[in-house]
Amino acid sequence: MENLKKLSNLLPGFNCSSCGYKRCDEFASALIEKDLNITLCPFISQPQFEQNKEKIETLICQKSDPKEAVVKGLIDKVEADFKLFPLDNEHSCREVLVSFSNTVLYVNDIIRYRPLGCPIIHFAEILSINHGLITVHIIGPCKRLNPNEKAEIKDLGVCMVLSFTGKIVGKLPAVGQTVKFLPNHCMMGKIHSGIIVNIEKEIATIDCIDLKVWEHCKT
Repeated sequence: MENLKKLSNLLPGFNCSSCGYKRCDEFASALIEKDLNITLCPFISQPQFEQNKEKIETLICQKSDPKEAVVKGLIDKVEADFKLFPLDNEHSCREVLVSFSNTVLYVNDIIRYRPLGCPIIHFAEILSINHGLITVHIIGPCKRLNPNEKAEIKDLGVCMVLSFTGKIVGKLPAVGQTVKFLPNHCMMGKIHSGIIVNIEKEIATIDCIDLKVWEHCKT
């Protein structure tokens, strides 16, 4: 309760609802309960709120010991090794996609697709295109429902997710390690699996993404 009050006081207080919540105090509560990214607030990254942002991030990290926190999937109750958070100023972890569509795509396009093996339709913004691989971050149904959004949405149908990139709080895995993780933006709360291919400070890239999970071998 004390942290909630501190978070509410540190937020801009504009109650603009751009974060998806009607009031800043509701967003503060969601930051604690749902591990949302503080940058969902469009004002918090502005220079005048820089110190507040740092204090909020510290409070969020202090709410529990990341080394002791248990992350479980909502559907199959499988325990994950960690939760994967978005990069700064982005809405979700980055995904690298392979599209089977012939649709011509450009950076900043808004796309709609269903990841292979996932029943949920995703909405995303294209960040880069490299040798046919599409890097996106999820912007979700709120983007589609925004009455001020006039951008064309390109429908790609089913896509294959090859890779995730995001931030890890707590103990970092090793490169080459097979891991179970929960993307912070996953609406199903589904544990994913993959292989760590790169670690730079707390930022990890995970390849060979799969929605099938298992129990680690006991040694």
